[in-house]
Amino acid sequence: MSTSTTASVSTHILDTSVGRPAEGVAVQLAARSGQLEEWQPLGGSATDADGRCKDLPALPEGTTHVRLDFEVEPYFLKSDFSKFENKQADAQQDAPANRDSGATGVFFPEVAITFAVQAGEHYHVPLLLNPFGYSVYRGS
Repeated sequence: MSTSTTASVSTHILDTSVGRPAEGVAVQLAARSGQLEEWQPLGGSATDADGRCKDLPALPEGTTHVRLDFEVEPYFLKSDFSKFENKQADAQQDAPANRDSGATGVFFPEVAITFAVQAGEHYHVPLLLNPFGYSVYRGS
């Protein structure tokens, strides 16, 4: 049993549309010490070639809630996303060519995940990402 006075967080991103880690996604970390408290920005990192953030800031003592903000729009804009989007739209006869996705063609420009933590626990929160959806879970 851990005797740490704070929780720790790690994350990684898998782009499920191509079956590979998402490299170069900026991730910001914020924490608060109660549901009604203000968010305190702690800093951030970017995913490496394995889609992992290995240097997220430590959480302060008393943290009860954590927020991870993933800036995914630049990742999709630099990837071959536009070709993927056009192929998907062409495959669906009744789908509008722009797929309701706004001016940039990126449907989810950012993903914010908020979760509760307890002192002494480690929380690994993977993001499974694709151009039109995402999923998260508590990993190990």
